[in-house]
Amino acid sequence: MIWIAAICVLFGVVGNMAYKNTRQVQINTIKVDSQDMNSMPPLNILHLSDLHLENISITPMELYNKLKNQNYDLIALTGDFLDRKWTIPKLVPYLEVLRDLNPRHGIIAVFGNHDYVLRKKNFYKLKETLEQYGCITLQNENVTLEINDQTINVIGIDDYSTKRSDLEASFRGIKAGYNLVLTHDPNVVLEMKDFHFDYLLSGHFHGGQILYPKAYHLVKMGKLPRMNMVKGFHRHEGRPFYISEGLGQTGVNIRIGSRPEITLHHLESSSGN
Repeated sequence: MIWIAAICVLFGVVGNMAYKNTRQVQINTIKVDSQDMNSMPPLNILHLSDLHLENISITPMELYNKLKNQNYDLIALTGDFLDRKWTIPKLVPYLEVLRDLNPRHGIIAVFGNHDYVLRKKNFYKLKETLEQYGCITLQNENVTLEINDQTINVIGIDDYSTKRSDLEASFRGIKAGYNLVLTHDPNVVLEMKDFHFDYLLSGHFHGGQILYPKAYHLVKMGKLPRMNMVKGFHRHEGRPFYISEGLGQTGVNIRIGSRPEITLHHLESSSGN
């Protein structure tokens, strides 16, 4: 019947547009002023999240060409690299690109819920692959960077949605300084009243990935979506955090009302020094 054919054509057109959206990568720059950075020079962080390499529409070379003309102090990766063991080799050329960007203070990664879908031996293969290409991986751990006599604590909180977060372990032994948190599921900020952070980077929600017109399907993914916090810059109890829309897709390789995202975070002292 004619109306059935018309519906099929409509779905085909929408599906094609939704796939094309996955190739429209947006690069967003976020400036964050902080009084806790004292006289430290600005810190430039490249943040990538949710590569979901089973469904990613940007090639390693395309990624490199988008990023090659910037200087980076740190690259932060906030999980959900993949969820199939045979995809691990596909990660390598992306890691080569990030390594070739030569961030001054390295690449630091945490894991997401999809990464933990892997069997234990395959998860360790993923972890080993990241480390082989220069990434520091953190699972409820922290590392300290000394930059121009200033202390930056990079705190990696493991995935909240799979109940792997351990805040006490993540913050154990940190020095006085600027606390930068990397984590996959941003819902953990609601549990951090007693754990100070100056800035937090996360992902997980994909900006909804499919919005119609709102991401109603995210209501089961924690309190933040119900508070209309699914992407971008937010504050909770005065403390700033960012939720990336992610670079890849999950389920099906389409996006409606959202775009793949790369973010550049420019942290500097609010004193203007």
